[in-house]
Amino acid sequence: MNKMKIPVNIFIIIILIQPVTLSAEVSLQGFLQGSYTPLITGENRDIGSGSGFLLAEERVQLKLSDYSPSGSAGYFAKTDFFRDSIEGDADIEMREAYLDFSSDFYSLRLGRQIVTWGVGDLLFINDIFPKDYQAFFTGRPLEYLKTGSDAFKLDFYPDFFSAEVVLLPFFEPDNLPDGRRLFIYDPFSAVQDREISEPSSELKNMELALRLYRGIFGFDTALYAYKGFSRFPGMSPDSFTAPSKISFFFPELAVYGFSSQGNILDGLLSLEAGYYDSLEDRAGADPLIANSQTRFLAGYQRPLFWKEFNAGLQYYGEYMHGYANYEKNNPQGFPAQDKLRRYLTFRMTQFLKYQTLKISLFAFYSPDDEDYFVIPEIRYNMTDEMWISAGVNLFGGKTETTFLGQLDQNDNAYLTMRYEF
Repeated sequence: MNKMKIPVNIFIIIILIQPVTLSAEVSLQGFLQGSYTPLITGENRDIGSGSGFLLAEERVQLKLSDYSPSGSAGYFAKTDFFRDSIEGDADIEMREAYLDFSSDFYSLRLGRQIVTWGVGDLLFINDIFPKDYQAFFTGRPLEYLKTGSDAFKLDFYPDFFSAEVVLLPFFEPDNLPDGRRLFIYDPFSAVQDREISEPSSELKNMELALRLYRGIFGFDTALYAYKGFSRFPGMSPDSFTAPSKISFFFPELAVYGFSSQGNILDGLLSLEAGYYDSLEDRAGADPLIANSQTRFLAGYQRPLFWKEFNAGLQYYGEYMHGYANYEKNNPQGFPAQDKLRRYLTFRMTQFLKYQTLKISLFAFYSPDDEDYFVIPEIRYNMTDEMWISAGVNLFGGKTETTFLGQLDQNDNAYLTMRYEF
């Protein structure tokens, strides 16, 4: 079955029932947007007519929704129409399209939807839903980091806790830099014969995610469980020494974790952890499949020094299990990952002019990989309907083989203007 079948069907149902309004007024909202991201490194990409740009597009988004007066039934659709000036073509992206049903005891959502779990700030542990890192690295607004999933989502509310169950019939990977628009490290760059094998849309391959949550001593606390597939592909060359073909695949994965977030000492404390169970290679002996890991983070943010100034810090780590087998079986000549890889992040936000002007800085740094990613940004709300933002994505690292270090040639500046209606 085609992965787009559920959202397309939901969208058709919404269009058909739209004349039969559920409430007194159907809501139609959206925006017009232009986004442009030139490289500032002097590099050029041989892509269409915009080789000096990573992003150059005009986009129209329409949001249509209607809910019954009681709120027990409704629908929502969010669709983007855009033109890519670099590729010279136009397309449609259905970001969300779902039906809602609810009562005092449950709520059910069916269709394409964006699901967000966890408490990390741009660091994801128990949020195992698909993301678009290429959009993030090329300066699209932050909302485009998360992509929709075709899913059935059921929330129910017993007295002692609340629960959320998400069933995903069709697998969707993360959208990672592929070397076409962004410069990335590729140990087999000369190999052109490549294929990607995604999990088939069979009953046995459906992904299942569960979240149980409630307040405990003033902290929003949750437990998580997930059974599905890694959204980051494994790579299988037909030969490590002289490959002629490379196959990409998505190994089975289970994730178990928790998070807790609450106010303490005039700030917000965030804690999260998760165990990544590599179901196809728990011993860590297969060099083509990522080893099991324990991931964790601790974060704290609070107002500081003067009015409308906030700062936040996060400490994040990935501890690899079965490290002896990993070292033993890592192919000769391939860069080795540390047993414990850590990241530090810092966020600073200053609001000015009655919160119409926002100045922010977000930075990632890994003391183990010795690489970084820094994002300074300014956003100004010119009117209630129109805003403009400008920023810079700066990458770097000691070597080109680390995740952020490989992006060193992709420093870029971005400009976005949006008119909302």
